[in-house]
Amino acid sequence: MADTIQFDLVSPTKLVASQAVDMVVVPGGEGDLGVLPGHSLLIGTVRPGVIDIHEGGKVTNSIFVAGGFVEVNPETCTVLVEEATPVADIDKAAASQRLQDAQKALADAADAKAKAAAESELKVAEAMISAAP
Repeated sequence: MADTIQFDLVSPTKLVASQAVDMVVVPGGEGDLGVLPGHSLLIGTVRPGVIDIHEGGKVTNSIFVAGGFVEVNPETCTVLVEEATPVADIDKAAASQRLQDAQKALADAADAKAKAAAESELKVAEAMISAAP
């Protein structure tokens, strides 16, 4: 078995990360998912939260993601996300404004579709604030 697993993080606009890592922890839809080399096959959802990249027994990089999908096999972990931001780059003021905008959108939602979109954005904003340094 290999000592590392290939991790690829892809957003709609770019390849955010592509590297061999010891472990990656993904905020899965059903809970955090630790992926090590040799992991069994898995396809799942990603909730808004932080992906932690582990190398040398410690977290070397943390990236906030707004949700998406994860595909794992014994050699690779690929995460497709709607939005990705290094945790160190999160602006708390901007995240707070995003939360206020989402709360207003939820209060103003005229139909079920608008309400669902606002609730989704609210979860992203809350997770971003929690992740902010």
